[in-house]
Amino acid sequence: NGGFTLPNGAMRAADAAWITNAKWDNIPFYDKKRFSHICPDFVIELLSEKDSLKVLQEKMEEWIENGCRLAWLIDSKHKKVHIYKPNRETIIQGFDKELSGEDVLPEFILDLKEIL
Repeated sequence: NGGFTLPNGAMRAADAAWITNAKWDNIPFYDKKRFSHICPDFVIELLSEKDSLKVLQEKMEEWIENGCRLAWLIDSKHKKVHIYKPNRETIIQGFDKELSGEDVLPEFILDLKEIL
């Protein structure tokens, strides 16, 4: 389980996160052994039955405000994905469409149709 210390000082962990090698290589060795002082480029959060949608939406906005370039909040109960990007409105789409890593992870596609 990895976590991050964001620029705003908050310590956060995501269900999945990705950072470019260049960013990771610039983190001091001692900082890699704990909640590193960095914001990932991409995160995924999974909404579970015990989670609050509002709380996770706020967390997703915090990721973006601190430098994350793409974030997906996956709600399997309602078969919806909330897509967050800097300076953009949140997009909500169904599981019938593929998710793209866009320019953050150009070749990454997540197909949730099997979960329908």
